[in-house]
Amino acid sequence: MAKLFFSYSHKDEEMRNALETHLALLRRQGSISSWHDRRITAGSDFGQVISNELENSQITLLLVSAHFLASDYCYEKEMARAIEKHENGSSIVIPVILHP
Repeated sequence: MAKLFFSYSHKDEEMRNALETHLALLRRQGSISSWHDRRITAGSDFGQVISNELENSQITLLLVSAHFLASDYCYEKEMARAIEKHENGSSIVIPVILHP
């Protein structure tokens, strides 16, 4: 089962939810499991949990929009690390353009 990590701006949450719905069949078949930051529980170290999930993922979906590109966290932390992992062959990055 491939572990999928959603990197997105919270302003694009509706689109992430819609994409997750489209991927439901793959999840049901056991082909993927997906994770996004709305699954962080109260009291957890936000940055550490995200970092751990990103490190353990095999696929990172970058949900690209102006909001995503404007977010320092999405751009400098999540996207930068996802691309490093992609370049060293430990993960696959798939950019999904949400808005022109």
